[in-house]
Amino acid sequence: MKNVGLAFATILTCATTVQAEDNIEWPAYGGSPGGGHYSRATEITKVNVNNLVEAWQHRSGDFRAGSNAIFDESGNDDTTSPTAFAVTPLMVENTVYYCTSFNRVFALEPDTGAEKWVFDPEVDMAVEGLTNCRGVSSWVDEQNEDAFCGHRIMLGTLDGRIFAIDGKSGKRCPDFGNNGEISLSLGLTKHEAFEYQITSAPAIIGDLVISGAMVIDSFRPDVPAGVVRAYNIRTGEFVWGWNPTHPDREQADEVGTYTPGTTNVWSTISVDAERGLVIVPTGNSSPDYYGGDREGHLDYYSSSVVALDAATGEVNWNYQTVHHDIWDYDIPAQPTFVDLTIDGRERPAVVQVTKMGMTFVLDRETGQPLHPVEERAVPQEGAVPGEYLSPTQPFPLKPEPLHQLGITPEDAWGLTFIDKNQCKRKLKKIRTGPIYTPPSLEGTAYYPSPLGGNNWGAPAVDLDRKIMIANTHHMAMEVRLAPQNDCPEGVTFPQHGSQYCVIMTPITSALGAPCSPPPWATLAAVDLEAGNILWQIPFGSLKGMVPWPFHNMLNSGWQSGGPMVTKSGLIFIGATMDGFFRAFDIEDGKTLWEYELPTSANTVPMSYTYNGEQYVLVAAGGHFTSPLPAGDYVTAFKLP
Repeated sequence: MKNVGLAFATILTCATTVQAEDNIEWPAYGGSPGGGHYSRATEITKVNVNNLVEAWQHRSGDFRAGSNAIFDESGNDDTTSPTAFAVTPLMVENTVYYCTSFNRVFALEPDTGAEKWVFDPEVDMAVEGLTNCRGVSSWVDEQNEDAFCGHRIMLGTLDGRIFAIDGKSGKRCPDFGNNGEISLSLGLTKHEAFEYQITSAPAIIGDLVISGAMVIDSFRPDVPAGVVRAYNIRTGEFVWGWNPTHPDREQADEVGTYTPGTTNVWSTISVDAERGLVIVPTGNSSPDYYGGDREGHLDYYSSSVVALDAATGEVNWNYQTVHHDIWDYDIPAQPTFVDLTIDGRERPAVVQVTKMGMTFVLDRETGQPLHPVEERAVPQEGAVPGEYLSPTQPFPLKPEPLHQLGITPEDAWGLTFIDKNQCKRKLKKIRTGPIYTPPSLEGTAYYPSPLGGNNWGAPAVDLDRKIMIANTHHMAMEVRLAPQNDCPEGVTFPQHGSQYCVIMTPITSALGAPCSPPPWATLAAVDLEAGNILWQIPFGSLKGMVPWPFHNMLNSGWQSGGPMVTKSGLIFIGATMDGFFRAFDIEDGKTLWEYELPTSANTVPMSYTYNGEQYVLVAAGGHFTSPLPAGDYVTAFKLP
């Protein structure tokens, strides 16, 4: 590994939302390098939010319809998935920047949405399966800001490249790598294009740009390595790489090829410039749902929060949230920074939500829990031949889980008495029980499901009130392992090379209603210092999907996205499949405003001020788990 001197004192992205002159910017994907989705803008308040109007809308044309069949194991020939438009734009240097589902980057005027420029990395979309781009990153050379490429927009692409783009012109920065781009496929084992994609915005600390990638880890055990790599942001020169193997194992072979099958870092990385830390959320090891063939070193860093030294890539500390994860309960969301006073002592914290609906509050300097966590015995019966199980799993005592931890036939729910009994019979035919009941040949109910609990969009954290806002899924899924000879053709999770494939389906009645009880989506506020849930409410509706009045009685379940909070006490979130964008009161969860978008906003909104006016932006373009159509709408709202 190569050491470099990091100019932390000159880093442009600070720990809170940047204020430039009279403009409050949104300079990083999560609002700051440590996430939080928090804006200090205060012009829009609880009193006037109901007056919001559309200020402008931008459309790129970059979307495709697809079949929306991620859980369809019927052998449907149409396997092209719709685009997922999950971007959170930036507003920095008086410009709004965002990437499309096809990886094109647009630069817009903040007050009108007029195009300044567009950059096309020319990704071959015909070979890409799931399409996604959560955001781009921004870096400013404080010593030479006005020069060409003195402001750089960094883009990660679906075909595994990183681009450096001049923020003013949209031209490539020729001094970065090979004419403005580097390829992260170098050093990886042979793989198909769809197996390795950069879907989250690269992290930036000092003069380094750092990225992991999404690896299709349910496809085969020897998928490309989940290595995290750092490059010089000026030159594109490789600086260090961290491949999540056991500390006693080599991360790469003698020619520099990284050991395959390691856990990947697909979600958003956080950086702490003051402490020189890069904090990464890891996935679980390949293949997702069967760990009998995994060597122990591949599980060592799976489903963990890991702090790396920014200068060297060496591990500073790590905390594992799931041992030997065979439930796909990987870490889905950006580690979020906030300073908390707990037991009379103020500590820099990292808050980590999980697919289990559990929240881990860790000391950012040591990785030790700031609220108590206990190891509890978990189910040890029902695993498939060849599997082994961890005898215990960690359970935070505070905050309380945001999701029920397990399901039984007695929890069955239905729209009618007949529907309920049908659901009860369905649950009795498969394995049910507490969380961490292992996947089985007869089928196991996962509740929380591999979609969550919480997922990539949460949380938002009010840095002043020390309140976390998180949206949570509450829908049960059946996960059934099948011997490879019995696997359906075209199964979504084939796990080639292991003994079993995975057949996963939502647990629903003949009427299509979930068998798990409503609400199927909730929004919650959590006091991070006390560890208490302040409120938790259903959100979303089934408008347009079931007749009135049922759409108001039953809330949405297939939600994907996340919240944003403002200093004035407002929560903004889309996420639900009814296509509405809403504002809530952070004090009690009361709905203050809603606006029907052209399709679902399965993303995280953001806010900024420009020329004295506050804007709220949200991207609406659907998701491959949403029943609403794909689209390409970036919409800005402001007061009249």
